[in-house]
Amino acid sequence: MFKKNDPKLETFIGSNSSLKGNIRTQGTLRIDGTCEGEIEADWIIVGETGRLTGNAQAKCIIVGGCIDGNLKAEETVEIKSKGQVNGDISTAKLLVHDGGILNGKTSMLNGEVVKMLEFQREKA
Repeated sequence: MFKKNDPKLETFIGSNSSLKGNIRTQGTLRIDGTCEGEIEADWIIVGETGRLTGNAQAKCIIVGGCIDGNLKAEETVEIKSKGQVNGDISTAKLLVHDGGILNGKTSMLNGEVVKMLEFQREKA
């Protein structure tokens, strides 16, 4: 999933940590603890012990734990075998592994919409 040019893991919320508030960061954010709030990052990884309550926006989102909120990914959302998403997903590519759970609606972005999202992000 990661390529040589992708941002490195820069922000980590450990399994014994709990965070309440909004996060906006560049690079990769990994959540193994509990997080409540809105998240925006280049990459978001929710580990098997991780729980996010709130909406998330990124290029790619990998879900191994539980997310209660809506996801918007420019490229990919991947729900691992122990992952669960309770909310709507908007992405260009969706991958749900056997055992992964999605309770919500999906809307698949095409190339035109992805370009618009990139343009909006550049202006911000």
